[in-house]
Amino acid sequence: MTTTPPPAPAPPPASSPPPTRSPAAVAEPRRRLHPLSPILHGAKSIAVVVAALSWQTLSQVGLERFALVVLVLALGVVVFSLVNWLTTGYHVVGRELRISDGLIWRRNRAIPLERLQTVELRRPLLAQLTGLAELRLEVVGGSKTEAPLAYLTVRDAAALRERLLALAGRTPSPEAQQTAGPQVAAPSLERPLARVSNRDLVVSQLLTPQAFFLPVGVAFVVLQFVLEAQWSFIGIASTVTAMAGVLLQPVRRVLQDWDFRLARDPGGRLVVRYGLLETRSQIVPPHRVQSVGVTWPLLWRGQKWMHLRLDIAGYAGEQGSDSKRSDRLLPVGEFETARGLVWEVLPGVDLATLATTPPPARARWLHPLELRYLGAGLAPEVFVSRWGLLTREMSVVPYARLQSVRVVQGPLQRRLGLATVYADTAGGRSGQARDRDLAEAWALAEQLAVRARLARSPIAPSPQASPEVEAFWQRPVQP
Repeated sequence: MTTTPPPAPAPPPASSPPPTRSPAAVAEPRRRLHPLSPILHGAKSIAVVVAALSWQTLSQVGLERFALVVLVLALGVVVFSLVNWLTTGYHVVGRELRISDGLIWRRNRAIPLERLQTVELRRPLLAQLTGLAELRLEVVGGSKTEAPLAYLTVRDAAALRERLLALAGRTPSPEAQQTAGPQVAAPSLERPLARVSNRDLVVSQLLTPQAFFLPVGVAFVVLQFVLEAQWSFIGIASTVTAMAGVLLQPVRRVLQDWDFRLARDPGGRLVVRYGLLETRSQIVPPHRVQSVGVTWPLLWRGQKWMHLRLDIAGYAGEQGSDSKRSDRLLPVGEFETARGLVWEVLPGVDLATLATTPPPARARWLHPLELRYLGAGLAPEVFVSRWGLLTREMSVVPYARLQSVRVVQGPLQRRLGLATVYADTAGGRSGQARDRDLAEAWALAEQLAVRARLARSPIAPSPQASPEVEAFWQRPVQP
């Protein structure tokens, strides 16, 4: 009887290579901000505390006690900032930026990068002295900065900004999606578009109503000093507040727009740099521009100067600032410079050939002085509107950026048979055709809706104006 030997044991299976994961799916370790961050945060808080303690407190408690109070508060601020730094971290997981902070109340935020609009790099004065920078993230629909990261080294902040924009699909460079982050494009590779002279910037702010009221404020201070033998605290505070109100806006404009430079990077994005005490570097993808605003201030027209602004989707700006929903394109410049920049931002749009027509003559009951400066028009690529008597303004809205079109009639407009057409964008500002004839307003609204729909279709032919709105092509825009 023969026996069959047992089968030999099967060899162990060959070890299969571990599955590979894309760099975007790898959860990187949690990172902290720069170790000097608590000192910079504490310095700002200490300055606020010292400013809150008035000179009357110093005279009442004496110099030694005043210094002791400031020292105790400073230590408390530094300890609080240190604890906040130890409990704050960030990392990128897939297509999300996750930020955690808080000691007693822990807070974890996950920011989807597909909602990211821009990442701005800022360097306040203390950050410039220490070689650090702050990142501010703006997301779609945000009313304020979503997640400021303060502070990082300039190299790390620039690399993180490029990486976040790459993961958000705002830049075509695939190398930026690597975990180590990309190298920042050298400024020599950028194509300069405009640079504002600091002299023109200062002169433009001297040609403002605030600067003209400055002698009145100085005369008021001298008069108070002559008539009052001893000033009260309320008198000093009110005088300083009045003077600060007169000087604050022009001075802030000069400090903010100092050494303004505009360029285009190799990826086709706008690169905006400006600032003296706080330098800012902002990258603006062209598809985020919702409209372009043009302003001719009264006192600037003698120099043939104008101001350009960009309305950007998702840009929040500072709370209470006049740049809450817009940003600079040209702080001050001549018409030819502005014309070239508008062409760069909105290709095919020539500022010199835009046409508008005024409202009907019966709208003079609503605008007895301003009627000749009101106008609206349909250009092949954009909707144009202008207004203003002393300070004249114009809005240029691409059809592809229109979100909605409204026809609004007030009680006086109903009696006169007029209506206003609003072309709304995601940037928060609207193009307006004010006080048009009611039939013309409805025809214009229909044309805007049709052109907005066709502009979003890359294969659609250029829309043609209906007979009701052919008159919009008759009158060139005037400053």
